[in-house]
Amino acid sequence: MKAMKGSNISKLAILFAATSVACFSTQTLAQTSKPSGGAHAHVLAAENKQTENIRLTRKSAAYWEVTFDNPPLNIIGPAEVRELVNILDQVEADPSVKVVVIDSAVPGYFIAHYDLLKPLEDSTGMKPGPTGMHPVPDLMVRLSRLKAVTIVSIRGRASGIGSELALAADMRFASREKAVLSQFEVGAGFVPGGGPMARLPRLLGRGRAMEILIGADDFNGELAERYGYVNRALPDSKLDSFVDALARRIASFDQEAIAETKNLVDLASLPPDAEMQPGWDAFITSVQRPGAQARVKALVNQGLQQPGDVEKNLGHYTAKYEE
Repeated sequence: MKAMKGSNISKLAILFAATSVACFSTQTLAQTSKPSGGAHAHVLAAENKQTENIRLTRKSAAYWEVTFDNPPLNIIGPAEVRELVNILDQVEADPSVKVVVIDSAVPGYFIAHYDLLKPLEDSTGMKPGPTGMHPVPDLMVRLSRLKAVTIVSIRGRASGIGSELALAADMRFASREKAVLSQFEVGAGFVPGGGPMARLPRLLGRGRAMEILIGADDFNGELAERYGYVNRALPDSKLDSFVDALARRIASFDQEAIAETKNLVDLASLPPDAEMQPGWDAFITSVQRPGAQARVKALVNQGLQQPGDVEKNLGHYTAKYEE
C-alpha cells in the first residue's frame, strides 16, 4: 500500500497492545446474568457488574468471568483500560475469588488491538497505577500476580494488547478454527507496549519470540499451540465447555494451595516488573515517529479500526506497505 504524502497526520494514541476501539461510539450493553437457582445464586446475579464495554459476572463466589463486549472489534483504549483496572481492583479486594476467566462476546474478535485514533495525550496523561507504572504495564503486572488463577479463552483475533493481555494471564486456550494471535506492531512501524518482549522469550524461547514480534504475522490456533503461544487449541465447539469445566475444577480446590503454588510458579517464570515500563516507553516514543505515523495512516485509509478485510487480515496488510 502506498504511503499517503502531504499533510501530517495527528499523533495517534496507539497503545497498540490489542485491538481497535475508539472510532466507534461506546455502547451500553444491557445483558443480565441468569442465576442458577437458590437464594445465593440470586444474590450473586444481583452483584454482577456491567460496565460500558466490559462485563464482570460472578458465576460463584470463587469463579468470576470478565467478558469483552465492545462491538464491532473489541478495541481497547484509555476508557477500557480504566474499566479493566476497576475490575482488577475488585478481584484483588475479594479473598474468595479463586479463578477468573477472560473471554469475548464479539464474534471474530477477542481484542483487535489498542485504539489508534485517540489523541496520544489521552493515553500518556493517565495517572500511574499502584505499581508506579503507567496503567497499561501496571495492569499487565497486576494481572500476572493475582492470587486468583486467570484463564483466557480466545475465539477470534487477539492482536497487540489482546495478545499481551493473554500473555499476562496464567493460561491461554484457543479455538482451533477461529483464533488468530499476533503482535503486529513492528509491521505498523512501532514497538509493542504491553510487555510481550519480556514474556514471549521466557514462554517460547528467543527464536520463536523473535518470529512473533519481528515477523509480526498472524498465528492461527493450531500453530499457536505448536509454538506454546497458547496452552491448547481446541475444536471451537468444545472451547467454552473445556474452559468452564477447568475453571469450575480449580474453583473447587483449596484457596491457600492454589495461591501458594501459583506464587512459586510466578517466582520461577515471570519477568521482573522492571522490564515492563521500558516497553511502554518505547511504544510511546515509536508511535510518534514519522515512519510509524505514515504506516498507520496508510492502514487507516485502507480500513483499520473498521469492520472489514484489514482487521481480519492485519498481518497481510502490514506487509503490503511501500515507502
